[in-house]
Order: sequence, then C-alpha cells, then structure tokens
Amino acid sequence: MKHSPLPQQLLDPAGLEQSCREPGQRVAALQRQWKDGRAYLEAQFDAKADAGPLVRLRAAYLDRLLAIIWGQFDWQDASIALVAVGGYGRGELLPHSDVDLLVLLGEDCTGCTANIEALLTLLWDIGLTIGHSVRTVSECATRARQDITVATALMESRLIAGNESLLGAMQQATGPSQLWPSEEFFHAKWREQKARHAKYGDTEYQLEPNVKASPGGLRDIQMIGWIALRQFGERDPAGLARLGFLTDDELGILLKGRDFLWRVRYALHLIAGREEDRLLFDHQRELAEIFGYRDRNRRLAVEQFMQQYYRWVAALGQLNEVLMQHFHQVILRAETIEEIVSINSRFQVRNGYIEACRETVFRETPCALLEIFVLCGTDPGIEGIHVSTIRLIRGHSGLIDEEFRRDPRNRELFLQILRSPFRMARQLRRMDRYGILGKYLPEFGNVAGQMQHDLFHIYTVDAHTLEVVKNMRRLQYPEARENFPVSSRVASRLPKPELLYIAGLYHDIGKGRNGDHSELGALDAELFCKNHGLDQFDTKLVCWLVRQHLVMSVTAQRKDLSDPEEIQEFARLVGDQLHLDYLFVLTVADINATNPKLWNAWRGALLRQLYTETRRALARGFENPLDKQERIAQTQQRALELLEDRGFTAGEVTALWQASGEEYFLREAPEDIVWHTEAIAGHVERDSPLVLIKPGTTENILESATHIFIHSRSQDYLFAVIAAALEHLDLSVQDARVYSFVDGMALDIFFVLDANGETIAMAPGRVRHIDETLRRLLSDRGRYPELVKRRIPRQIRLFSIPTETSMSVDLVKGVSVLEVNTPDRPGLLARIGRIFFDFNIELQAAKITTLGERVEDVFFITGSNRQAILDEQLSRDIQAAIRRELDEQATVG
Repeated sequence: MKHSPLPQQLLDPAGLEQSCREPGQRVAALQRQWKDGRAYLEAQFDAKADAGPLVRLRAAYLDRLLAIIWGQFDWQDASIALVAVGGYGRGELLPHSDVDLLVLLGEDCTGCTANIEALLTLLWDIGLTIGHSVRTVSECATRARQDITVATALMESRLIAGNESLLGAMQQATGPSQLWPSEEFFHAKWREQKARHAKYGDTEYQLEPNVKASPGGLRDIQMIGWIALRQFGERDPAGLARLGFLTDDELGILLKGRDFLWRVRYALHLIAGREEDRLLFDHQRELAEIFGYRDRNRRLAVEQFMQQYYRWVAALGQLNEVLMQHFHQVILRAETIEEIVSINSRFQVRNGYIEACRETVFRETPCALLEIFVLCGTDPGIEGIHVSTIRLIRGHSGLIDEEFRRDPRNRELFLQILRSPFRMARQLRRMDRYGILGKYLPEFGNVAGQMQHDLFHIYTVDAHTLEVVKNMRRLQYPEARENFPVSSRVASRLPKPELLYIAGLYHDIGKGRNGDHSELGALDAELFCKNHGLDQFDTKLVCWLVRQHLVMSVTAQRKDLSDPEEIQEFARLVGDQLHLDYLFVLTVADINATNPKLWNAWRGALLRQLYTETRRALARGFENPLDKQERIAQTQQRALELLEDRGFTAGEVTALWQASGEEYFLREAPEDIVWHTEAIAGHVERDSPLVLIKPGTTENILESATHIFIHSRSQDYLFAVIAAALEHLDLSVQDARVYSFVDGMALDIFFVLDANGETIAMAPGRVRHIDETLRRLLSDRGRYPELVKRRIPRQIRLFSIPTETSMSVDLVKGVSVLEVNTPDRPGLLARIGRIFFDFNIELQAAKITTLGERVEDVFFITGSNRQAILDEQLSRDIQAAIRRELDEQATVG
C-alpha cells in the first residue's frame, strides 16, 4: 500500500532497506532507526510542537517502519495481512502506548507460521511494545461476537501491509450487518461508559485523575467516535458536524480539548518513561512546568495547570453527555412515536425531555434560562433537557449579565430552583454543566475547576460545593435514615431547607482569595440574601452558618465532649436549637463531600454526641449549666447502684475508687466504670497488666469503636509502647484517655477502628491476638517495641507538608494543650509518646483526628509534677523536638 511521505530526518526508507540487506545488520539497523525516530519525535515535543500532529506522525512513522520490516520476509503471495487495530488503528500513537497488531490470515493460508514467529521476535528485539493476535477472518468474527471490546478494536482496523482484500472481508464479517447492530452496540458501549465513570466516582474532579479513563478523558472522546463510526460510518469529528450532531463551537471544543489531553498524556509518557495515564502528584508539578505555568499571586503553578485540566475535561464531559443523549434519541428512539406535551408558550416535553418551543425563546425571554430548571424541578416526569435546548441554553448564557441578575423575576426564579420539590441538586448540577450557575453566581464561576492542592480535599471547590448541596438534599430522603439516623431526622424538620442550600453554596466560595474563606464567603452570602429578598433573620442565619461551618467538626474532633464547660461554651456559640439543627446538617453534609475517607462511624458518633449534649444544654438554659461536681456525683451514684446489683458493697467500691481522680468520673460513662471496676477488683496480680477488650458493634453505632482498657503500673514509655503495639496490630486510634492514679497505677483507654476506619471484626482469635500482644509488650518493661517501618505513602512524601505545632495552657483544668498537625505516617503516636518520655511529660488525654492523609491530634499534658507546663522555653523545646522527629522521619521515608 502507499504511505504518506515522512520527514527525511525521521525516516529514510531507502537507506534503511539498504542497511537491512547488509549481512548480520538487520536487527542493529532497525534498533538504531527506532531509537533515532523516537528521539526525533521527543525533540519535536520539547520544541512545543502540537501533540495532535505528533500523535499521528508517530503512527505514520511506525506504519512505514513496519511495512519495511514486513518486506524483509518472503510471504510468497500468501493470503495474509498486517493490520493496525485499536488506538493504533485510529492512527493515534503515544510514546509508550502498546502497538496493537493483527496478523490476519486467509482461511487457506498455510506455511506462514515460521515467518510470523520470526516477525514478532524481530519486533520485540528492536524494542517495540506490541499487543498482537493471529486470526482468520472467521475467528475475528467469532471473537468480536463474544466481546464488544474486540469488535470495537477491529472496527478501527487499518491495513499496514499485505493482502488488502482480507481486511475488507474482515470488516464486512464484523460489521453491523453481521453482528452488534447499531442499537446493541450503542447499549453495550453506554453500559461500558457508565461502569467506567462509576469506577472513577462519576466525577471529572478527582485529585489524581486518569487522563484516558476518567470522566471527560480521552476515552469519552473515543466513545463518541466509536458510535459515530458504527452508526454513520464517520471517522472524522468534522463528519459529525456535517451530519448536524455537532455545532461549530462544539467541534472546536472537541478538537482543542482532545489536543490538550493528547499533550498531557504525551508528556506523562515521557516523564514516566512508560505508559502512564494517571495524573499522579509525582507528575503534576512537572506537567505544570512543561505547560509554562509559574507560581503567582499565592496560586501554585500546579493549581493553575490542574484548573485548566479540570475545565477542559468538564467541557468534554458535558459534550459527551450531550452527544450520547443525541445518539440515544437518533439510534434508539428513531421509530418511537413522538409524544409532545405542552407546558406553556415557551416549553414543551417531547418523549420525556423538556425543550424550547422555538429557537428564539431565550432571546425573547431571557428569564426562561432559569425557568426551565424550575420546571424540571417541579415535574418528576421530566427526564432531562433535550439536546437541542441544551445547546440553546449554552449559546444564550451570555444573556446573563448584571441587568439579568438584578431582575426581581430572575431572583425569584433562582429561589424557586432551591425550593424545588424534585431533584433540586440535579438542577444545580445541570445549571453548572450548561454554563448557567457560574454566570448567575459569578463568585461561583470564579472557583470553577479550582484545585485544593492538599491531602484533605479530593474535589475542586465547585465540585465539592455541589456535592455538599447534594448531600444536604439526600439527608432529607427517608432512605438516608439507615446510615444517618439523627442527621436525616434533623434535616427533615428544618423549616426552610433553602437556607441550608444557600449556606452550602457559599461555605467555601471564598477559597483562593486572600483572607479567611469563611469570612469572605459570609460577605458574599449576605449580599446574595439581601439581593434575593430574604428577611433579616434568615440572612443572619445563612451568614452565621457560612462563618461557622467548621466549628462543629472542630469541636467534636478536638474538644473533650465529656466536659460540661466545653459543651456549655459550644451551646453559647450556637445560641438556640434552630442554629444547632442547621449547623449539624451542614457539618455532616460537608464532611461527607470533602473526602469519603473522612466519614466513619466514630466521627459520626462524636458529632451526634456533641449535638445531643448541646441540645440538652440548650434545654436547661444558659442560667442552669450542668455543674462539674454534680455530674461526677451523678455518675458515681449510678455506677454504685449498678455495682451493688452485682454484689459489691458501698465500702468495697469506695476503696476501689479511692485512687481515681475526678477526671475519670467526669469523662467515663457509668456503665464503663462498672466494667472497669469489676475487672480491677477481680485482678489479683497487680504487677501484671490487666487488658480488656470490648468489641465495637455495628448495631449500636455509638459503640462502633473497640475499647481497649489497660490497667497497669505506671512505667516509662507507657503511652508510646501501647501506641506502637496498636500500630503493629494494624489498629487505628480514634481517641485515647490516660489516667494516672495516686497508687502508682495507670489506666489507659484506647478507642480503635481497623486501618480503614471501620468497625473491627472481632473474631475470638482476633481478640486473643490483641490481648496477648499487649500483655507481652507491657510485661517486658525493659523492651521498647520496634516502631512500625512501613513506607510513608507516596502522596504524603510528595507534598512535603511541614509539621505544625502549638501549645497553650488551660488554667481551669491545670493542663497544657499541645496540638500537632502533620501528614499521617506509620508510628506517629509512638514517636510522639517517646518524646513525651524524653521530656518527662505525663499524658492526661489525647484526641486523635485523622482527616484523610492528615492528622490533627490534640494532647492534654502535664509536667512530672502533674501541673501545666508554664516554662515557655520548655514548651518551645518540646514542640521543636516533635517537629524535628516527624519531619526528619518523613524525609527518610
């Protein structure tokens, strides 16, 4: 077959063929040619050549090279052909992509086996990475019938060398007239796409997306091409424009977006030195540099690059959605009798999809740009928006200007969208995808695609915001009660849910600007509320929610919820039950939308405990706070009654409790005190540690964490020893309480989940192993357990986030409060515990908070005199030692 000419610097066919004819030089000549060809192409990329032409040039170069290699063998006019399939068949080849080849045989082809084996061996010897198959036409048809992926790869086949009529026969045998008719093909590929999108969380906005497979990636573009080829015989996107499936603007988006993704993927392959399609943190900074971004105005180059990436894949994802719906209507509903239902003079519903009655609707009535979403949220029978109308919406989005935003009718329509009885969150997502939400709320448009380059948030600001609103809406559905029994009940009784949604839209909208994002967001929210006619009370409530949206999670995770004074302080901040209810639902929705790893049974239990205790405090009134001594007395009385029911006398109990301090009775529940007391009373060998394990339960989510209770003599490194042992056991500490009794004994209580943050499956063997491990380590006082030496996760090492510490004094409780914020890593608690010993520090309690890959731990400590540490130099030295230990360990890891 004829081949297009290539640059002389890339390939000299005549010279190469001459070199291959020299005795013993064929392999060396071809190896040299392949190496030089790759170097030429990489130089072109480094010189800023467009990726699209390079991708095709690489495929064309390989076409010519393979044709020359094919010609090195004597095929004796056999019925055989060398065919490019898959991505290579499309004429697209990235630096380290597999070269997919089909050796196609005629049914009567014989005597070629030796040549085929020699050909494949030669290709491997010169360094080509090939994926190959050897099949007859009938075998191709059989495999294609069984596997849609094979059918798709063969559909893009292209002759490189050999018998051209064989290729035509294979394409005929595997075409839609023989197998996978267009309807079946479309259904199968649509199911395939849905499964692929689900694998990547149905979002374009993952922290480390896959350029090829994630929503909006190259595979979505290929999906469009496959269906167009199968149904319409069109290989070129311009053909879809000619057929009316793409507008000129959409064709431009498709071509420019594909070229952008090709360049990203091309660079990824070169950086990694292998086939790599994931935008890992390892590579994002290098890519930002390749694309010419530099740090500026407090915005990292990598954040600017990723924002460009997210905006492109969002546009391509939307285009895929529009075209797939268009294909669906043409392919699957071509024979359907149309049912048209009129709504008003502007809109009608055609076969379940709402559409504009005429192309001039939005120009004549700009407010219809919002009205259509009101209608979608009012009628559950409307499946979606018709493709033609989506295009009209996008084409007329420029009508949304300052005058449009000031129009009282439009402001009322937007509030009606937030009050939609059906699929409200979906309407906001549609508005976002079709370019309306960012136009109507410019402050929201400013955070579109804005990456949060940390290990905490896994979505861009805009994607996270819409996820928060979706969670708020879900919490009001009955099916949410199984997983969120309290918050769903609270959400369902909120008097004005739209106020919650407004707070959700604005809670993070201030990010990326100079200043506190909560304060900046509150100012934006206040302007929105005033512009949209909310009264003063509702406006203040929304602004308060935005300003305080982090306070409940911080309080639950970092404060001592057993302390009445902490609860009283939080209750004063909240002020009343209404504010508490709104803030509670916002907090649950926010955490679940930030990172799936953040929400677990323990975190949910802490929030519910804070909600319940605050509700009680509000019911008592601020003038009747729960007195600490009253709380202690109530706890002791209830525990004593339970113990007397078990045969204990008041005198025996008093003697057992004599060494305990007030904090123990303030923080522990009566039922747990009974459990502890019974165990201590029955443990006669005081020199050996007492270890008790109370499994968590999935039935009672408040008891989801496993309690590990250790009563032993105080000893050096006690906290560090236990922490190291728990890490060896692959247990994740959620909370720790440490009590030093006046009789020289110590009581340590740890609340643990498994390494994934789930309730531990406490089989008898598992309990026994934990018990024996802890007893062994605690009994060997001269031995400090080896710290866990697992590798620090790749993402943490790449971020190089320095450890932050702070230390303050709580004069009321007589303790110092040490806060440590750092990336999570193996052995962290044990290392901190060892530093406590080095500085003669006694740990009174710890609040362990793991937020994705980051921890925010709070330690309540005293000096050896059991008093708060008032020496400022000592405080600085302790913090410096912790930062040095953790950051040096991170560097080594």
